[in-house]
Amino acid sequence: MNMLEKKIKAADARIAVIGLGYVGLPLAVAFGKAGFHVTGIDVSPKKLKEIRSGKTPVIGVTDQELKDLQKKKRLDVMPEYSALKTADVIIICVPTPLSKSLDPDMSFILAAASAIADHLKKGQLIILESTTYPGTTEEVLQPEFEKKGLVAGRDFLLCFSPERIDPGNKRFELKDIPKIVGGVTAESSRLGVLLYQQIISKVMPVSSPRVAEMAKLLENTFRIVNIGLVNELATVAKDLNIDIWEVIDAASTKPFGFMPFYPGPGIGGHCIGVDPIYLSWKAKFHGRELRFIELARQMNSEMPEFVVRRASEILNDLGLAVKGSKILMLGIAYKKDIEDTRESPAFAVLERLAKQGAEIIYHDPYVLNAQWNGTVKSSSKLNAKTLKSADLVLITTDHTNIPYDIVVQHSKVILDTRNVLKKFSGHKNIVRL
Repeated sequence: MNMLEKKIKAADARIAVIGLGYVGLPLAVAFGKAGFHVTGIDVSPKKLKEIRSGKTPVIGVTDQELKDLQKKKRLDVMPEYSALKTADVIIICVPTPLSKSLDPDMSFILAAASAIADHLKKGQLIILESTTYPGTTEEVLQPEFEKKGLVAGRDFLLCFSPERIDPGNKRFELKDIPKIVGGVTAESSRLGVLLYQQIISKVMPVSSPRVAEMAKLLENTFRIVNIGLVNELATVAKDLNIDIWEVIDAASTKPFGFMPFYPGPGIGGHCIGVDPIYLSWKAKFHGRELRFIELARQMNSEMPEFVVRRASEILNDLGLAVKGSKILMLGIAYKKDIEDTRESPAFAVLERLAKQGAEIIYHDPYVLNAQWNGTVKSSSKLNAKTLKSADLVLITTDHTNIPYDIVVQHSKVILDTRNVLKKFSGHKNIVRL
């Protein structure tokens, strides 16, 4: 593998990235900017068209970066897997969703693995970044790649390196987030580490792909369990006449042994709500039930209903029923300052309210059009007229570029599920979760 090592150090290695979403496209751009030639492969014609025209489909990549790399011929994109024939490095960044029965949907990984196996050649380095259950790299990918006689570690290299991108987080960009690499052999890990060192400040090898796979699941299991805990405390704090946000602020003054997590309308996005279930699913094959994960998932899934009850109580205090009331939802993305609505709890809230007869409008500066109950809705203009027309303003996503002073000034009553109006706490028209 000395030839591959030389190519990586000289930025001559040709890299293929399968999947050009929130993970794959920023990665492809980072390697392109480091001097490598990168081919992005994706099955979405719309996404490929956008990238070719220099328009980014994801946060974390700019239009100018795409234009510059394509002009320098360091980035090209295509739907075909034929580019794998000439690739020295192949990185898999495809989705890993859940099925309706909450089982891992491995179809995207399996499709990518099959395509790679058809084009596999000696000397290639293959890395899986898609989040999955421990054992996937060695139990699923390795046998698929070895079907035609090539042996992992001898003829080709194979690693798992979990993605850790936080879309919209400007404090921690790709280059700043430490990378974990676990190879099926020591040489696989060594060259995997070397590759990522070309674009990332700190890269840490671990003893196996399973350790790397488990590490990613631990990160998000830690989050889902603690979010579930604080969400449960939030539901009882109201009954005890306690401000849960003040409690968290007070506990946060302890300089050790405590890390603040905050309640909200539920959890969304791909990682937190999905990753721990992959771990729980795998544990069942070994006769283990991960009860903390199930309890946390259950608690978090109940939060949209809790928000709906709070909205109903507020409207009742105004002499109004949910049915016939006009509710303005501020933010429907799953987290602040991005346009991603995957698994957003806002939809669970609005669908319940709409089912009870409420008229729902929304404003989201990042999500200009959205669909629920088979109807496409457009984001309403946020102005005094819109705010005054609403019987209730419900903040479900705490985008930083919303003019909250105007919201507070013109709204009849606001239910703030994110504590984004903390500085306006003296206003009587604000109710916090």
